[in-house]
Amino acid sequence: MENSFDYITENYKRICNNIEEAKAKYRTPSDVVSFMAVTKTVAPEAINHAIHCGISLLGENRVQEYLSKREFYDPSATVHFIGHLQTNKVKYIIEDMALIHSVDSVHLAKEIDRQAARVGKIQDILLEVNIGEENSKSGVAPKQLLPLLQEIASYPHLHVKGLMTIPPAGENEKFLSKMQDLYLDIRSKNVDNIDMDILSMGMSDDYVKAIQYGATLVRIGSALFGARVYK
Repeated sequence: MENSFDYITENYKRICNNIEEAKAKYRTPSDVVSFMAVTKTVAPEAINHAIHCGISLLGENRVQEYLSKREFYDPSATVHFIGHLQTNKVKYIIEDMALIHSVDSVHLAKEIDRQAARVGKIQDILLEVNIGEENSKSGVAPKQLLPLLQEIASYPHLHVKGLMTIPPAGENEKFLSKMQDLYLDIRSKNVDNIDMDILSMGMSDDYVKAIQYGATLVRIGSALFGARVYK
């Protein structure tokens, strides 16, 4: 059965090589780029194989799917929530998530803060930016990012660690560049109680370009696990 996951091993090696080549070409030697495995619709056995290959970071998109699979995961991996998060589901994942990528409103931030207080933790989060200002996508508009950051900075059980985005399809480079500029601009403002350590952008089709434009974390699913039928 182990051999059935050989393709994951080969994909993992290829992606790691691509990441290292992109870093060597576009970044400084001290830069760290984290490789997240996006686990949407992927069986726990395949995910655990990826962990054994060297993956240490999992990205979950759906609360119910995560809850159904978490007990089967190798516990050595860290789990982040990267999908759209409804306020009424925060309570189910608050204890498990090292980082929530998809915070895009005061309403959601308040509920995460409340649930984090309940379980006695400070929850690390990223603010999701709708860099292309697409009606079909969640995320805060670029012009509203700074006011939202300033509001959230006062919440005692939240710690903003950076930004996340999904650029418009087909115009990746333009919007990756725009997102890098926004990230650097916000970082230069040194907002109290806000860190800009993480820029989460880049997926299977554009992670090399995302590294060129400053990504510190790339979220890769199909390039690692193969094409999947999304349910």
